[in-house]
Amino acid sequence: MRNILIVTVALALCASVALAVPFSPQVMRLNVPNSIQYNFDGTNLSVPVSVTGTPAYAIFFVFTKDKAETISKVQNGYLGWHYVNKIDTCLYVSPGSEFTVGDQTILWNGKDDDGNQVAAGEYTYYIWAHDNISNRTLAAAHLTFGTNTRHMIQDRAQDGSLLAQPLIREVAKRWVLGTDPEDSMLVETTKISFPTGWGGIGYGPSALDPEDNNNFFISVWNKDSELQGISKYRWVPNGDAIMDVQWAEDGMSTYSAVLDAEPGVVTDGFYLYSGDSNHHASEAKANMYVFDFDGSIVKNYDLTEWWSSVSARDAGAQMNGGPTIYHEKNGYIFLNCHCSCIKQMVNPSAEDDEDFFVWTNQNGDGVLDHNFEESSARPWVCNDYNVGPYTYNIYADANMFTICPTFDMGAVSFALMAPDGTGVGYYAWAGETASQKFGNIICQNGSAYDGIYTTMNSGDVVTAISPGVWFIGHDSVKGTITNQVGVAEDAPSAFTVAQNVPNP
Repeated sequence: MRNILIVTVALALCASVALAVPFSPQVMRLNVPNSIQYNFDGTNLSVPVSVTGTPAYAIFFVFTKDKAETISKVQNGYLGWHYVNKIDTCLYVSPGSEFTVGDQTILWNGKDDDGNQVAAGEYTYYIWAHDNISNRTLAAAHLTFGTNTRHMIQDRAQDGSLLAQPLIREVAKRWVLGTDPEDSMLVETTKISFPTGWGGIGYGPSALDPEDNNNFFISVWNKDSELQGISKYRWVPNGDAIMDVQWAEDGMSTYSAVLDAEPGVVTDGFYLYSGDSNHHASEAKANMYVFDFDGSIVKNYDLTEWWSSVSARDAGAQMNGGPTIYHEKNGYIFLNCHCSCIKQMVNPSAEDDEDFFVWTNQNGDGVLDHNFEESSARPWVCNDYNVGPYTYNIYADANMFTICPTFDMGAVSFALMAPDGTGVGYYAWAGETASQKFGNIICQNGSAYDGIYTTMNSGDVVTAISPGVWFIGHDSVKGTITNQVGVAEDAPSAFTVAQNVPNP
């Protein structure tokens, strides 16, 4: 009898081991020529695209090239929805193309979105794609996005090298991609405690110390004292994080602000960035604070010209639209709030403060607009958390395309914006429903885990989503269209991070 029991236990252990399947997603790759020669003579240009891994819903873009310095504070479009400054801009966006795996072709007739022939010269082209056919793949069962969308992809080691297995990092959790998605023991946590009278973490992410990735920075606040700021902690795996009380003043660097849904802390490796939200406050106030790594506040950027609106308050909506979420990519910072139509990219390293605001997308383009319906009680009011679409995070890929999860727009998964903030449209993963949407994060470093990480529907419109983080295929690539003879390359070139992610 004892021998039978031993055999039974052994078989059960073997079965449990056999069921532990590492996460190994089907990764989408687009391959295109680095450069294509075109005469700009009104004929169709054929752009060859090789698709591997998964099907691709692909969108083709044509942008100006090396003209950023000549583009200064341009605001146009319906209601002045689009502002661009010191950035190359979009001339043409194609309809989406449904591509299967294999060799494909995109045609462009050389015209811009207004039907005008584009002048001969050099232009940057992009192709952005996601898999809208395949089902989502479970990447981590024991992580869940919520309204506090603090998740980030960590794809580099402390020395700057690319990680073969990137991490999904939350303020107090870490998960290594490529492990068994069902194994709860693989979630590494740390417990964060605060001094008496203080709380923290906020809506947004934490930031790693570039000198020591075991140290991290988070939002903190004292409601009674109306103070906010950041603190420095040391990560203790599956233990109590240690607050660095020697940092700044008793472990905190603070500024005056009332408690609200704060945007977290991000870093470009040179400074730390945080700020106030105030989207429930009646006073016009929106600030981004710049911190040195010793805790000193070295600068304050005033965001009120974009994020505060007396007319919105007077219309029965909100004075301030946040922001409640920050995201850093390639030295730029993206700003967003679920409560506002505004999505924005800023450049804190700009030599001239006048060039801090790079692009702004707001009401008027048909993408992420608030109160756009003819029946709206507050026509075109932007700062309004009483209406959708609700967007709880913003995230950029390697080519600076941004996506926002989008709720209250029916069976829509996300909104897409081009690298200059041009609103492209609303799109959906396979099997999407009208349920709540909270988070999208993107891995794009050439690893075996490149793609978009998102949520899975629960089927309930209001209460959100099933637990877990799920994978969707995605890629974006770029090249050059030129009228210069002899520049074009015959062979497609694969996506490389070095080409698309310069060090700012």
